[in-house]
Amino acid sequence: MADVAEQIWGLVGPYVAAEGIELDDVEVLGGGKLLRVVVEGDGPLELDRIADLSRGIARLIEEDDPFPGAYTLEVTSPGLERKLRRPAQFHKAVGSDVHIKTFKKISDEKHHRGQLTEADDDGIVVTVDGDERRIEMADITSARTVFVWEKGAKPGKKA
Repeated sequence: MADVAEQIWGLVGPYVAAEGIELDDVEVLGGGKLLRVVVEGDGPLELDRIADLSRGIARLIEEDDPFPGAYTLEVTSPGLERKLRRPAQFHKAVGSDVHIKTFKKISDEKHHRGQLTEADDDGIVVTVDGDERRIEMADITSARTVFVWEKGAKPGKKA
């Protein structure tokens, strides 16, 4: 399904860019039954804007028809906690809190939750409790940003 995702990326990427939106990710899930296209704008994307993009993307896909059967198209924005799979996504997330899972132990851990402090095309650096951990892209099983709720004054209370 990775080949189909790359094919969709090639079809959809130029269209989305022409619309002034960034293509963040393409996933083919459920054995080809679900196509998830993740798009991101400079600010929040309105529901009407996502619906317009969805119609345009559907037309492009129908013309090329890379799917052998029926599928569901889902066009969405990344949200507060987003998957990180491509080097460009890691680059954009530098400075964010992340949770990284690895195939092998790094610093005696397979789970690394901390701040993403560096990213290049080959790997990343996550600072976990003051410990900088260099993790190669090939060693990552999954990665996502983590939204941290800031504690603030309760409504109705004086600060």
